[in-house]
Amino acid sequence: MTPVRDDAVGAWIAPRLGPFGGFIGSVVPRGFEAYARILHPVADARGELVSWVDVCAATGRGPHALMQWHAIAGVAVTKRDGVSVQSMLWDGDEPTVGSLNEPALTALFHVLVRHTEPGADCYFALWDGWGHIHGSPAVATLTAVRWPRWLRWLPPKKRSGLIPPAFSRSVLDGPRLRLPGRDYLLFAGRLEDAIAAGFPINTPNLFWPADHAWCVATEIDFDSTVLGGPALLINDLLADPTLDAWRVEPGDSLTHDSDTVNT
Repeated sequence: MTPVRDDAVGAWIAPRLGPFGGFIGSVVPRGFEAYARILHPVADARGELVSWVDVCAATGRGPHALMQWHAIAGVAVTKRDGVSVQSMLWDGDEPTVGSLNEPALTALFHVLVRHTEPGADCYFALWDGWGHIHGSPAVATLTAVRWPRWLRWLPPKKRSGLIPPAFSRSVLDGPRLRLPGRDYLLFAGRLEDAIAAGFPINTPNLFWPADHAWCVATEIDFDSTVLGGPALLINDLLADPTLDAWRVEPGDSLTHDSDTVNT
């Protein structure tokens, strides 16, 4: 991935976004032929990755395109001796927020490659608020956080103390893609290279090809990834057995109270 010095490559996005908030069209540009939502996979009590449909089967909830995690997991908050206590029907892990985990990310990339010009430039935007981007004191010591992939090569004796920034000062001081409520570092590269190299810290929060044929968004507060593009791309995505994907519309809401089925 190469740092991008000209934020104009993302200037097309803001005019096509709806008002900042929890709608599909608030985070991925409007105007595409079709849209999909990819639910981030979760690990069950045995550590095996499962879909949200599997979670619904375990908790007796109804799966649908706009389901919300707290609703299908059966999260409840009660008061005990004046203290709020949270319980949950689901006995596994919760989905990642703000980052699409494997193997879903690689599966998504492979679908996108089939609908992108070979060797085409793509742009990747990473929210500049992630602590590991800036290093200490933005994050705690390495022993207190999950290891980012870009530091796993360090020997154990180096895995303590201050955390260095993820990128050079020239990158950190470079231009930002500024969208409503969020600023991003920008990088360029090919999808094929992204599959091989992986991403430091988190997966990109926004990425798109130079011809704007599609756009993928993983909003930092969402436990799902949304994208817009041609109908053929979305249909291909929905048919991939590795992905827990659902068809959505730009006006659909993913806010906490948007799950009207599992209330």
